[in-house]
Amino acid sequence: MFTALPEEIHDLGRRFEAAGLELALVGGPVRDAVLGRSSSDLDFTTSALPEQTEAILREWTHDGAIWDMGRDFGTLGGIRDGVKVEITTYRTESYDPTSRKPQVAYGDTLEGDLSRRDFTVNAMAVRLPSLELVDPFDGLADLSRTLLRTPVGPEQSFTDDPLRMMRAVRFVSQLGFRIEDSTADAIEALAERITIVSAERVREELVKLVLGAHPRGGLELLVELGLAAHVLPELPALSLEIDEHHHHKDVYEHTLTVLDQAIDLESPTGSGGPCEAPDLVLRLAALFHDIGKPATRRFEEGGVVTFRFHETVGAKMTAKRMKAMTFDKDTTKKVARLVELHLRFHGYAEAPWTDSAVRRYVTDAGDLLQHLHRLTRADVTTRNRRKARTLARAYDELEARIDHLAEQEEIGRIRPDLDGNRIMEVLRIGPGRDVGEAYKHLLELRMEHGPLGEERAIAELHSWWESRSEN
Repeated sequence: MFTALPEEIHDLGRRFEAAGLELALVGGPVRDAVLGRSSSDLDFTTSALPEQTEAILREWTHDGAIWDMGRDFGTLGGIRDGVKVEITTYRTESYDPTSRKPQVAYGDTLEGDLSRRDFTVNAMAVRLPSLELVDPFDGLADLSRTLLRTPVGPEQSFTDDPLRMMRAVRFVSQLGFRIEDSTADAIEALAERITIVSAERVREELVKLVLGAHPRGGLELLVELGLAAHVLPELPALSLEIDEHHHHKDVYEHTLTVLDQAIDLESPTGSGGPCEAPDLVLRLAALFHDIGKPATRRFEEGGVVTFRFHETVGAKMTAKRMKAMTFDKDTTKKVARLVELHLRFHGYAEAPWTDSAVRRYVTDAGDLLQHLHRLTRADVTTRNRRKARTLARAYDELEARIDHLAEQEEIGRIRPDLDGNRIMEVLRIGPGRDVGEAYKHLLELRMEHGPLGEERAIAELHSWWESRSEN
């Protein structure tokens, strides 16, 4: 399975061997090759010090196309004929209990380097150029059992690098693996130690988990093992809140079901369709959509539980949590907006909207309309089949009305019939607040009545201006 490596890689191995140095393909690429999965990452480990690696890479690339991935950590990268490699000197690393940064020291053997890897399935290597498989911790056996186990004692492993605990639940999501019992116990005991890891590194693992093939399993373990209490406390908090319709054990279970259903509504990978799988914004919106419920829970007469305005509170909580986890502003804004809008459809089945309401729905959603469609549908988790069918038909009708209006007007880009320049020309005024208020008035009319045409828009503008002047 390793003979299919590009010739450039075999050549690189021969160059290290000629220099009396060791080179081995290591970690994820080896695991993925055994699983029959393709891997675009080619990570190597070597006995060479960074300056020795640099000299060989400069010759191997022919044009000196190398880069410093982190010389302090012993890592250099290079590319030749489209083949990209990253090479790291054998090393050990650990965390000071009060520091967020790993302490790095170079090692002297491949087996020693593999012993510091996170899990046995990632602690395999292939020596180059001989293609000898090195598996000192029975990673192959664990792969066949889909088992996650640390090469050394799990307490030591997670104490050295607490991020490995997040990686464990992430691999559950990505690969469908299970965590060995003593390893899971160690995570539960050391969960609080994740707080010394930087928010950026934790976020990267959470994103990979959410985008995995089995995110529900990963998230359940994140909660069960106590990690979520430190990295995403809003999630376990939901398990305390009973859904107001009593259709689920709690809001936590409802949230995981909504996530599953949102994933089912994604367009197939590579299809080019809306919300193509895996869609991070849609999945995060499903995960966060009800986090405002704990803060808004109220007990009404007759034992009724309500969560009024939880979508507004939840949107603010979402933005705050995502900012703390250093998500980019655009993703944060989109997810928070979907959380804010996810209840807009509520009540449509009982009282279908006017065209004006449909226009506002589309305008408020903006570029997120397709995401909102899917999130709204996914949020229907009732076990009452009749009610589920009624809601589905109602949303089918809403989408049909949106499509119908879109055929008649540019519903996705609603603008007043007169722009700012035309407003100033008609009213014979200069730039200022009056223009903005006039624009807003015409936009409201456009929402309410659809396209007015220039003649009617001018008449409405004059009428509004005269009325405003009188007041």
